[in-house]
Amino acid sequence: MATQPMPGTELVLTSVVDGIATITLNRADKANALNRELIAAFGAAIDAIAAHCAPTGDVRVLVIAGAGKAFCAGMDLRGVMDDPVAMGDMLRDLSRASRALRRLPVPTIARVQGAAVGGGCGLMVVTDFAVTHPEAKVGYPEVDLGICPAVVAPWLMRKIGAGRARAMLLAGGTLSGQQGFEAGLATHLCAVEQLDATVAELARRLAGGGPNALATTKRWLNELDGSMDDAVLDRAAELSAQIIAGAEAQERLRKAFAGR
Repeated sequence: MATQPMPGTELVLTSVVDGIATITLNRADKANALNRELIAAFGAAIDAIAAHCAPTGDVRVLVIAGAGKAFCAGMDLRGVMDDPVAMGDMLRDLSRASRALRRLPVPTIARVQGAAVGGGCGLMVVTDFAVTHPEAKVGYPEVDLGICPAVVAPWLMRKIGAGRARAMLLAGGTLSGQQGFEAGLATHLCAVEQLDATVAELARRLAGGGPNALATTKRWLNELDGSMDDAVLDRAAELSAQIIAGAEAQERLRKAFAGR
């Protein structure tokens, strides 16, 4: 078993074993909620992996995971509540990291345990595959908080279709892992104790594909579904940034944080 260490930080752990890379969000005490530092570290980890991806490099598959009991509890806005500029920057950085993840030339898998909500569910649907368990908590509660889920909307529409994405984003709230699987958010469902084994088996199978064929297929699929359209993705980030800085979102977020 060959293990190749990769650059990382305390917030993001990165490793490569037998051609299968893993990026682990490592903010378990906060359910891996995405603050500015974690988003920056995640984006840097994606860029580092990209430099080693097949067909020219050794990385054949990438797994995105979360340390502890949750995959990712979404955006951590508590520290930037009074700084609309910082909130907008977080959304733009998440948008850039998401599209970099989408455009990697190797298959990507989200290993989703516990919560994957908001931006965390956004990362889940950006990947090519997502493995979760029936008791997980997934979905997009943004509108409940007065936030516009524009950043995640393009990826969700590509994942489950425009009609189902419209209903899900306008309704807000969350779903169980079972319901999320049935809605198309996840590609694989298994018992929580089988999560690691299921991800490992899927990653090994994907790693056996032809690297040139996989890279070309991914690039073509991204062109077909609009994943290369930076204008739309930039506009999505700006819309989310605009609404989250408004009075409605600020009032609802303060009430939400006051109850925690």
